[in-house]
Amino acid sequence: MPTATQPTLVFLHGFAESPAIWADFTRGFPAGYRLLTPALPGHGPNPASVANYAMEAQARAMLEQLDAADTEKVMLVGHSMGGYVALALAEAQPERVAGLVLFHSTALADTDEKRENRDKNAAFIGRHGLDKFMSSFIRPLLAPANRDRLSRQQQRLEKIGKATPETTILGGLEAMKVRPDRTQVLRDAKFPVLFIGGHDDPAVPLETLLPQLALPAQSHALLLQNVGHLGYFEAPELTQRAVLEFAAGVFGE
Repeated sequence: MPTATQPTLVFLHGFAESPAIWADFTRGFPAGYRLLTPALPGHGPNPASVANYAMEAQARAMLEQLDAADTEKVMLVGHSMGGYVALALAEAQPERVAGLVLFHSTALADTDEKRENRDKNAAFIGRHGLDKFMSSFIRPLLAPANRDRLSRQQQRLEKIGKATPETTILGGLEAMKVRPDRTQVLRDAKFPVLFIGGHDDPAVPLETLLPQLALPAQSHALLLQNVGHLGYFEAPELTQRAVLEFAAGVFGE
């Protein structure tokens, strides 16, 4: 049975996702690790409505879960919006972080263009509904080479997104739009940081990610060809190995 004294890895899913995205990814992880896959506020199989989707508020909710799980230092693995939450958590309580994996995520704030796109997505949902939005949202996140090959995984993510409350989706879009730049968290980090990026990622383009690699004192990177924004599906073996090798270094194994 996992114990609170084991090295703990905390996997934070992204926007319109759920802890279910990590089920296959973490299945082969060694028993020596304690694995936590919490649901971000408003997400998951039994989502409860919340009033505040700001990254700081989501980070506080995650810290409450870590306290309830009797954890001390943990390694955070954040996919996309989960990475934004992980950065906010690391800003609030850096002493709790043993290592950080930004999995198709970024410490940068949204650009003006990105903010406009979030507003357009919210307006689309208002006009056409969440189901129609999710039916077109996932496929472009995959690299072109993977879109037909991973149609089953795409459908799984669409189903998860459609089951997420519309208030959560709209709250998440607004919270991501207004989140601050957190590159200072990377500059100040006394913990190692692993960046996982895709050459075909439309959400976190490599040209915006590459300058961030130089910010932490201890920086590692896995940059993948023919991978978009969903490396846990598009390149599971490579990304699993990178996370496990990083964890071994973080926990001195």
